[in-house]
Parts: sequence; C-alpha cells; structure tokens
Amino acid sequence: MKKIKQTQELKRSYYRAIYPGTFDPITNGHIDLITRALSTFDEVIILIAHSSKNPIFSSSERQALVQKCFKNDPRIKVEVIKGLLADYAKKQGINVVLRGLRAISDFEYEFQMATMNKRLHPELETFFLMSSENNFFVNASLVKEVISHGGDVSSLVPLHVEKSLKEKLC
Repeated sequence: MKKIKQTQELKRSYYRAIYPGTFDPITNGHIDLITRALSTFDEVIILIAHSSKNPIFSSSERQALVQKCFKNDPRIKVEVIKGLLADYAKKQGINVVLRGLRAISDFEYEFQMATMNKRLHPELETFFLMSSENNFFVNASLVKEVISHGGDVSSLVPLHVEKSLKEKLC
C-alpha cells in the first residue's frame, strides 16, 4: 500500500515540466520536443532565459515568437525568467526540468546543469528527451548563421520566425 501511495504522489508531482532555454530563435526542433513532451506531461512551461550570448531578439520578442507557435494550446505557458531555474522551480512547486539532447556533445553540458540544479533544489529531476532524427542537427545558432548568408531555413523554423529573422539579419 505504501508503494502505491508513493507512486501516486510521484505522478502528481511530475505533471508539469519546465523547458528552459534562450530560444533565440525557437526552432522546429524545440517545437517537436515540446509537442512530444505533452504526451508525458500535462503542462509544459517554456522559460525564456535572459542570455549573455547577445541574442538577436529581446526576451519579450522571443516570448512573443514562442507564444505564437502554441497560441491554441492551453497546456503550454511561456514565461521570461530572471534568476536561477532552481529557485523558479521551488517557488512554483515544479519538480521536473525537460531538456533535449541532439548529440553526444550536448550530454556533458546538460549533465553539469542537471547536477547543479539538483544540488540547488534536491527534488528537481531532469528528464532528457532525444531529438527526432529529422531535427537532431538543428540549433538556433546554425539557423541564424544560415539565414544571415541568405540560406533557406524554411524547414527549420516556423514561418513567422523566419520572417522575423529576415527582418533582423538580412
């Protein structure tokens, strides 16, 4: 009986997941991961981080671009975060961080982040979801590089994101 109760409590505590990132810009790889995560989680909160990477879009622009991707899905919320992810998770009572892995090279960084988050918030678990095979090579930096040189990124980002990228970079 005790094991069943613990399992039920665990399930209840994991129904929401945080998906943090800079999303400069959001790509079809991000969208695929978020959509697939909704088969496991009831709600995904996309946290747009302020970035020291000199983003091309402001945090409010990135938030608007992401919200437009999911405007008809009440299971997805988009927020801008200042401060530590672990602090946000504690304050909101969320115990799951969702992260995507594209290749082996992502794992070392993601493992370090997951370990630090766990140290700061011991109840916080990181769930890694592998990128789909048609998106494993896509990242925001590559998208920006290609479009800045006149390349076609229409299969890598939503149309409204492509348009915004062209306005900023071309």
